[in-house]
Amino acid sequence: MDSLTGQPRPVSRRWRFTGWLLAGVWLFFLNVPLSTALHQPQPWRRIVGVATLFAFGLGYVLLFQWARNLREHLRPIPPGRAGLALVGLVVLGLAGIPGTAGDWTATLVFVAASAVFLLSAVQALIIVGLCALIPLVGAWLVPTWTGESTVTFAVLLASFAMFGVSRLAQRNSELRAAQQEIGRLAVAEERARAARDLHDILGHSLTVVAIKAELAGRLIEVDRERAAAEIAEVEALARAALADVRQTVGAYREVSLAAELAGARSALAAAGIAADVSAEVPELPEEWDRLFGWAVREGVTNVVRHSGARCCVIRVHPDRVEISDDGRGPSTPDANGHGLVGLRERARRLDAVVTVGRRPAGDGFLLRVHAPAGAR
Repeated sequence: MDSLTGQPRPVSRRWRFTGWLLAGVWLFFLNVPLSTALHQPQPWRRIVGVATLFAFGLGYVLLFQWARNLREHLRPIPPGRAGLALVGLVVLGLAGIPGTAGDWTATLVFVAASAVFLLSAVQALIIVGLCALIPLVGAWLVPTWTGESTVTFAVLLASFAMFGVSRLAQRNSELRAAQQEIGRLAVAEERARAARDLHDILGHSLTVVAIKAELAGRLIEVDRERAAAEIAEVEALARAALADVRQTVGAYREVSLAAELAGARSALAAAGIAADVSAEVPELPEEWDRLFGWAVREGVTNVVRHSGARCCVIRVHPDRVEISDDGRGPSTPDANGHGLVGLRERARRLDAVVTVGRRPAGDGFLLRVHAPAGAR
């Protein structure tokens, strides 16, 4: 499936030619009635025999290609149209009797094979049974029709072969459908990842920029030097956010716990929230360092945005990281927002557990990312 249009990719020219070849090769079995028609002593019988066989062969090939095209595009075969097409083939076979005599029954081989490819199992079984009996009954009713037992055998053999072909076509269609669904899900997952990363990066950076800009606005009349320093930090944060976006687009965005802890101190100070941050950070594997860094970023962003807290505590342990505050608690607007959804997705890849809720003692918000036992 095309990842941009969502439509099935066009079938290759080689595969299309192979389909025509598969349909046409079966026409070899019409050689016996064709020979009978060509040896008719009366011209009109020859014309009727050859014309009906030509129309029959063309109709069969077109019918096969029509059904095959539907399967390739993962669309169902309309049973009504399939039934009418089979009736049309039978009528053409019967119409050739003046020229083909008893050898017209060779056309039943194609009718039976088409029924297996087009109809349900029960319907196809009925048609195959009738096609196998008609030559035997016809030979009993018309003694001049000989060799009909061979036709019965050919009907059964062709039906069995077409059953294998139809099952193979069905499995191929299911495989193509599965591949297309995997492609669609991969595109959706990539889009979700990009949206999640941009939210996590810009959400935190823009929150800090807004807070520092607001602080600079309040200080500009009372402490111009500090206001200028805050504006300089706003500029630095904006440039860093731009660099993060470029790195994210380039798919090599990295987050480190140490950098996020330093950023957390700055963001909390700008928001007027006392920061109690672990002074020492244990040595962590790269993937856990990155995950705990994302947790600090998301937790501090929510504290600054929504908590109304006076103090934020960040504790880093070898197997977990905790961000808690003394604010309004877990009923924050972003408690189930994109940031926490993205954090849970990242944690799930490492079998880590994300806990969100009230602190064990008193009000406030607690975000914990805990590594499973034995993971490190």
